[in-house]
Amino acid sequence: MSTEKTLKGVKMHYCVGCSHTTVHRLIAQLIDELNIREKTIAAAPVGCAVLLYNYMNVDVIECAHGRVPSVMTAIKRCLPDRFVLAYQGDGDLAAIGTNETLHTANRGENITVVFINNAVYGMTGGQMAPTTLPCQITTTTPMGRGENYEGAPIKVCELLATMDGPTYIERVAVNNREDIKKTKEALEKAFQCQLDGKGYSLVEILSMCPTGWRTDLKDSLKFIDKMKEYFPLGVFKDVRSKR
Repeated sequence: MSTEKTLKGVKMHYCVGCSHTTVHRLIAQLIDELNIREKTIAAAPVGCAVLLYNYMNVDVIECAHGRVPSVMTAIKRCLPDRFVLAYQGDGDLAAIGTNETLHTANRGENITVVFINNAVYGMTGGQMAPTTLPCQITTTTPMGRGENYEGAPIKVCELLATMDGPTYIERVAVNNREDIKKTKEALEKAFQCQLDGKGYSLVEILSMCPTGWRTDLKDSLKFIDKMKEYFPLGVFKDVRSKR
């Protein structure tokens, strides 16, 4: 077993309060605990996490915006013994990459998707995302998101759970200690799902974006509780025992 740790000891570029730092640490801890660092291939998406490769001692490939599921599907099919991790934000996964997301899940590809839902486009200036809440103010919805005009937020877990292909789908959060603990547990189940050859797994993580939300960390933590009302936490599909 390699003694090298997955998480590099370098300063991250993320804004104060950004949830990417917490999720990166949880992922790195699991990779070390499961001893899969040398077989892991991850995706660095277009978005705030595009510099993922700076923080983890694993192979990381940059993918075109929204194309992460298709690229990682190809890698997994060519290298089935590798652990393939798709890391995506809401704009990447549920907007420009909706097609790839739906069809990859529907085929039941044996990959693991970590879906960061912070209800906004964080990297490009705080614009409305597919997961922006009703009445939420963004730079492109200064009067708040209106469901009659912009449409209702997309509930990814609920949508994918209606398909036959996915094996394990859960929504969690990282705004308090107990939720962080549950997030690591959910990620471990999703990782193990792929390692056992059970098929497609996705963990959606409700995440803070103080900069994109134009707020401070304290209020960002409270806003996650508001997100939970629209995006309830829990397991939406789990058929691991049947596969």
